[in-house]
Amino acid sequence: MKKPPPALTHIDADGRPAMVDVSAKPSAAREASAECRVKFPAAVAAQLRASGLRSAKGGIVDTAIIAGTMAVKRTHELIPFCHPLPIDGCRFAIDWRDERSLDIRCTVRTTHRTGVEMEALTGATVAALTVYDMCKALSHAIVLGPARLLGKRGGRRDVGTLA
Repeated sequence: MKKPPPALTHIDADGRPAMVDVSAKPSAAREASAECRVKFPAAVAAQLRASGLRSAKGGIVDTAIIAGTMAVKRTHELIPFCHPLPIDGCRFAIDWRDERSLDIRCTVRTTHRTGVEMEALTGATVAALTVYDMCKALSHAIVLGPARLLGKRGGRRDVGTLA
């Protein structure tokens, strides 16, 4: 028997936007990891490496972690159909991928009826936007992305791998 294709969950029977009702779901431990890459022009990357990832505005990594954490906690204010969630844990790993690219990984945990994929994606991308903001005086040729979900667990199905 062939499985039906997945359906959009934020559309009601009349085709209107709707928040998913999670009231009948059991509360469970949930975790998600996402990443966003920041690619610098070669000269900017060299300058940032030489400065220990500090700019005239301050510590780039520390500021990105703070901004990303704040974004995780406010995801429901930014994405219309995200539920407000109690965030049990939020961790960032920010490191050079290669000579010119910085990888920003955000892992979020909660115990709730719905997952934290959007929180992890929001944290990683806002942290990347913060890096851009901290470095744009050096160049506007900084490229963000790709941003992607690395994995999630808990809930109905696990996807990918967690960092």
